[in-house]
Amino acid sequence: MILKEIKENELYLYINGELVYKRWLDTGQSKVFDVMAYDKYTLSSISTPAPTDTLLIVKANIRLKPTEEGGRKTGVISGYRPNHVFEYGAEGNIVQTYIGDLVFGDENLLMPGEERIVTVRFIPSADLEKYLTKGRKWWLHEGPNLIGEAVIL
Repeated sequence: MILKEIKENELYLYINGELVYKRWLDTGQSKVFDVMAYDKYTLSSISTPAPTDTLLIVKANIRLKPTEEGGRKTGVISGYRPNHVFEYGAEGNIVQTYIGDLVFGDENLLMPGEERIVTVRFIPSADLEKYLTKGRKWWLHEGPNLIGEAVIL
């Protein structure tokens, strides 16, 4: 749950009751208290929350990078929510991340180096739908770390 609160000249963002971000509105200065939590949620998820019964759902082939290539050291379970990145900027920086979870079929664990067809459930945002076309490739991140890739089936 994300809560946005403005007190006098300060903006506070809380995720599940924990302060993760503060901005002084008069100076524009800000402080991130929990980088992993703050990076996980985008501005679109805070400013335009989707109704809870609305999700964008796709089938995709997911491949996690092997640990030797910089991937995770442990596997992920159904319900895992990496950052979904569909494009990078000119310098290779992440342009935008989207919120979505991976839902597995019968097997509940996907290990580094493995590949599987899964259901991906995205929380809608204004420009996400333009990326959701058959054959579209995107990348899975944990913060700045690239941990896998996916292709829409």
